[in-house]
Amino acid sequence: MEQEALGLIETKGLVAAIEAADAMVKAANVDLVGQEKIGHGLVTTMVRGDVGAVKAAVDAGVSAAENIGEVLSNYVIPRPHTDVEKILPTKK
Repeated sequence: MEQEALGLIETKGLVAAIEAADAMVKAANVDLVGQEKIGHGLVTTMVRGDVGAVKAAVDAGVSAAENIGEVLSNYVIPRPHTDVEKILPTKK
């Protein structure tokens, strides 16, 4: 998992998060590694893969989620530091 990009999309509501996740894994060769329910209806969805695939997946996920809900933020981290890896969900 090290040296793989991390893509994140934060939405308001679970339905938009599920739509984003579905679009991301269909759009590019990425692995869905988790969703975190933060509270107050906020959900962050995370994918891993090579940088280009993660960027394409996040773009597709944002577009899909915006069609049915609210996207609060999105970001791609090309190579998360190994210390950051400790707090991320692991791939199943």
